[in-house]
Amino acid sequence: MTSINPLLAPDTGLISQHEPSASAALESLLSIRYFEEAVDGLFARGLMHGTMHLSIGQEAVATGVCAALRRTDFITSTHRGHGHCIAKGADLTRMMAELLAKQTGYCRGRGGSMHIADVETGNLGANGIVAGGIPIAAGAALAQKMKGKDNVVVSFFGDGATNEGAFHEAMNLAAIWDLPVIFVCENNKYGMSGSTEFSMKIDQISERAGSYGFPGVTVDGNDVDAVFEATKTAVERARAGKGPTLIECMTYRHKGHSKSDKNLYRTKEEIEAWKAKDPIGRFEQKILEQGTLIQEQIDAIAEKARDSVRSAITEASEAPDSDPAELLSSVYREAK
Repeated sequence: MTSINPLLAPDTGLISQHEPSASAALESLLSIRYFEEAVDGLFARGLMHGTMHLSIGQEAVATGVCAALRRTDFITSTHRGHGHCIAKGADLTRMMAELLAKQTGYCRGRGGSMHIADVETGNLGANGIVAGGIPIAAGAALAQKMKGKDNVVVSFFGDGATNEGAFHEAMNLAAIWDLPVIFVCENNKYGMSGSTEFSMKIDQISERAGSYGFPGVTVDGNDVDAVFEATKTAVERARAGKGPTLIECMTYRHKGHSKSDKNLYRTKEEIEAWKAKDPIGRFEQKILEQGTLIQEQIDAIAEKARDSVRSAITEASEAPDSDPAELLSSVYREAK
């Protein structure tokens, strides 16, 4: 098994101010980045098929959010969900095996990039349907409330999903029943190639929470500490029975929407300007300046993350291919 060390929420203060928390967060950030870069390379070599939606540039959202969660809390993910899966503690080898269509993958190689689920770590699954995970999260939160448990559910989604009916229906339901769900919008400015400037009239997506009677907040999605602080507050509110929160994380994907995206709708200047705000470089600079970690520690964490991804590729590549004979298993219920 190859997974990151569990993310650690500091008892007080920010992630960047505490060595164990900062170390775990950096490992998460780098593991997501190296995993996505490896997937990008494997796809280019023809070793992965279908398509991929990479989260390079958005690593701080998954890391900051999941650092505020317990292992028993749940998440729902998106088509761009590798980072969420890793930050919640998934096995990198099983993830890589799934993308390589191997029998040892999370879905035995049949789900691929957009449909990884890991119930053991609380990941209820990625979803190829835009906004598809949002009502699932509301339902899971209702289940936790009915069982009398204090677990919370986080739903990750993109800015494009907020124009879907499922988003508004789930928000309304969660508000009416004070469900312990946290809606996390990764606003990377584009729904596929459509800019948010032309797809909505409001300045910030977080404003939509007010229409349903619960808090909405916008944070710097490239700042791990900012994401963590907002999520911690939302989690405390949800566990106390006070209902949902909408967190809008302003971030940016360095790559195209998917592998077929030629990036014709974005300028090189815009992309480079956002790369200068890279969440990993910012976090490393911050923890160095604060003296939380020294460069040697950062280098060691980076090497560990690289080795973990390399190991995942090697082990997954050696696994048996998904068996076509099992294609319909777990699809239909066998007649008695």
